[in-house]
Amino acid sequence: MRMDVDLPRDLDPVVRQETVAREKAYSQDLQRSGEWRHIWRIVGQYSNVSIFDVASNERLHEILWGLPLFPYMTIEVTPLASHPSAI
Repeated sequence: MRMDVDLPRDLDPVVRQETVAREKAYSQDLQRSGEWRHIWRIVGQYSNVSIFDVASNERLHEILWGLPLFPYMTIEVTPLASHPSAI
């Protein structure tokens, strides 16, 4: 999945700082639980590519809607399945 963040330039700096801090804590909790398996920064952009391992599409939807930065994100979900040739 790719997530692109576009925070408004006129967003109150305190709101921005608090929202980003809540986002970090939320994502790290999900990483510790194993549902957010990997996260990589896209160089030069306020974007990431992430791998989730969740029980259902509904759970992924719940996670995404819970992201504090969700209102400022464009998200592209690409479902993955195991490949039969993978070792």
